[in-house]
Amino acid sequence: MSDSLERDALKEILTASIKEHRRSRRWGIFFKLLTFSYLFLFLALVMGWIGPKQSESASTGPHTAVVDLNGMIAADTDASSAMVLSGLKAAFEDSNTKAVVLRANSPGGSPVQAGMMYDEIRRLKKAHAQIPFYVVIEDVCASGCYYAAVAADKIYADKASMVGSIGVLMDGFGFTGAMEKLGVERRLMTAGENKGFLDPFSPQNEAQKQKALNMLNEIHQQFISVVQEGRGKRLVKDNPDLFSGLVWSGETALKLGLVDALGSVDTVARDVVKAENVVDFTPQPSYADRLARQFGVTMANTLGSKLSLQLK
Repeated sequence: MSDSLERDALKEILTASIKEHRRSRRWGIFFKLLTFSYLFLFLALVMGWIGPKQSESASTGPHTAVVDLNGMIAADTDASSAMVLSGLKAAFEDSNTKAVVLRANSPGGSPVQAGMMYDEIRRLKKAHAQIPFYVVIEDVCASGCYYAAVAADKIYADKASMVGSIGVLMDGFGFTGAMEKLGVERRLMTAGENKGFLDPFSPQNEAQKQKALNMLNEIHQQFISVVQEGRGKRLVKDNPDLFSGLVWSGETALKLGLVDALGSVDTVARDVVKAENVVDFTPQPSYADRLARQFGVTMANTLGSKLSLQLK
């Protein structure tokens, strides 16, 4: 009898052990599959297989193509020349595009990036002469944004939009007075008499200040020439404030010839282009792009904090 009980007990133990082993194996397979799924999803995001990409035409008929210029114009941003021009190129090349609209909402930024936009927009217009190109200003189109905008066939704005700021600036701070009060001595060593150009911790050098002003005036004149070339006879003549860096409302900008009419993307698409269907061609950065950009900024900040000698 005892042998039978022992066999039954042993059988139950073995059965429970087998069940536990199977359960553990199932959970192991589950977690392996879950881990594999996460890794595959991460790889797909990094490689750009899934996630937001540049918008494609969703229309099988005529449409007005729109690309956004939104935020500060600078390299490695959504308002960089590379991003904006990528969208414009796709918009111009779409067979159903009847007109391309740059929807501008930017305070400006890099004159280099703005200049690259201006030059490439003119090239795209020449290559696609049958497709009109318009700029529609929303809240603000100032400085570098307006630099790029004057490449348009026509510029539209809201009556309350902020337009203009045709000027160039270079700003900074001087800390020499505070350093003297704190008893801090600046020990700057350079190879090249102008290598410490406009160093904020050294007394202002009048010769270097004049060089900076000459450079600003040169870039300002480039800006003025681009505006005059782009707007032509539409500009009001003999207005001393036109290129002074002032900003105007859309209503006043219309009187000055800085814009051609008041309107929005919808009104331009409906009343000017006669293609109410609006398709957005604004490129959307992939997860990999955002990750690489964040990684690059982090590495740059880390290296900048570690190295005392830098090439600037």
